[in-house]
Amino acid sequence: MAKVELKQPIVAEISENIKDAQSVVLVDYRGLTVEQDTKLRKLCRENGVTYKVYKNTMMNFAFKGTQFEALAPYLEGPSAAAISTTDATAPARVLGKFAKEADKLEIKGGVVEGIAYDAAGIANIATIPSREELLSKLLGSMQSPITNFARVIKQIAEKGGEVAEALAEAAEAPAEEAAETPAE
Repeated sequence: MAKVELKQPIVAEISENIKDAQSVVLVDYRGLTVEQDTKLRKLCRENGVTYKVYKNTMMNFAFKGTQFEALAPYLEGPSAAAISTTDATAPARVLGKFAKEADKLEIKGGVVEGIAYDAAGIANIATIPSREELLSKLLGSMQSPITNFARVIKQIAEKGGEVAEALAEAAEAPAEEAAETPAE
């Protein structure tokens, strides 16, 4: 079997992985221990990220003609690709968090939603919370005023309307003072 025939399935596998990908991040994994690498792979799986080591030439062939072609300059030295089809920031977040623990992991660059970023750009993207976190924060901020309003109404009801009378008297007081003051 010719070498080209052996390489075609690998290029096809990479192409299939990146076909619907929202983001791809490349890293240099040199210096990671087996334990660290195993932990990284587990962390990626848990977050829906495909993490795999490929030869640079294979990735280069697979990236040609796609939005990930901008990653070609980063394909030097040992490279692993973290690919996500569901959450655009997941690879950057997972790798960024793990790189803080394992200083040997070096983020080379990546493409997130069609835009190429260098290592510093990917580090910035890593700070963006996940979609679920953002939605829960939005929901919390929307519920807060409603919850506070309900709490105030409940307190008014518990005090039998005393609070409402006090508020009404306070509102009338400034009007009475204005009427007593002579107009200039």
